[in-house]
Amino acid sequence: MSSRDNAAIHQLLALLEARYAIRVLWALRDGHPQTFRLLQDSVGGITPNTLNTRIKELREAGLLGHGPDGYCVTPTGADLLKRLSELPAFAAKWSAAQGKKRQQTSANP
Repeated sequence: MSSRDNAAIHQLLALLEARYAIRVLWALRDGHPQTFRLLQDSVGGITPNTLNTRIKELREAGLLGHGPDGYCVTPTGADLLKRLSELPAFAAKWSAAQGKKRQQTSANP
């Protein structure tokens, strides 16, 4: 992997690591626009100030847009979410494995 590719990955991960950033995108993954209030409810636990900040950052990054019906992912944002679409299956397998680990640990003190 080239240093340019590495830099691009670091830049994307830095954006997505910001608190609630990926959850904002994930809340919009179905492609339906959401108003600010609905998006806040969809993300859950996010303050209006933090949501405003994440929206601004994600819009500047070209992942989020705003239309007459509310906020939605851009084609670039949809592409990112498509690439992350295997996350739920991976998370379920990973979580089950973590549960088995904990059970084994508690059974063998």
